[in-house]
Amino acid sequence: MRIGMIGAGTVAQAVARHAVRHGHEVVLSNSRGPASLAPLVRDLGPLASAATPAEAAGADLVVLAVGWTRVPDVAAVLPRLDGTVVVDATNQFASLPPRPRIADLGDLTGSEYVASLLPGARVVKAFNTLFAQYIAADPRHEAGRQVLFLAGDDPDAKGTVADLASAFGFAPVDLGPLREGGRLMQLGGPLSGLHVLKQD
Repeated sequence: MRIGMIGAGTVAQAVARHAVRHGHEVVLSNSRGPASLAPLVRDLGPLASAATPAEAAGADLVVLAVGWTRVPDVAAVLPRLDGTVVVDATNQFASLPPRPRIADLGDLTGSEYVASLLPGARVVKAFNTLFAQYIAADPRHEAGRQVLFLAGDDPDAKGTVADLASAFGFAPVDLGPLREGGRLMQLGGPLSGLHVLKQD
């Protein structure tokens, strides 16, 4: 699979390392341009490359992992993503710690808002409840596998993300649609920051 990374921070890098380790091509992008990613691409190896966000969005599957305040601007430069599975790994921080503030989206969940900015995309919420270091680490533990919560409105898209996560070693847990499942997973929800192992 060819996986496009919109964003190249700690979460994006953690997912990218799992991907290349399992034989997937990864196309990284950020706001500073492909040249700024050259050291990371070299570190990740021959399966990694760098491109613009619009080019990365042409991959088979796209991971959105940028700061919340940048989401609208990033979405505005992407082509239409009709049918593309987009993994939404964002969290709706209007401002970051030490004075964190959760963005007020009214009745919408964070992923419903993201989906509204990406018409045609099949959005799956995943990789947002874990700190980056726990995504990057081997998800297989002596006591079980790291649980990866996910939510989405398209069953096939969720299946694609669940299969990929399982191949990485995670134990995917489907929480249902973006509204109900996304609300459990997003900032302020009961599963945000929850580190859980599934016994095998």
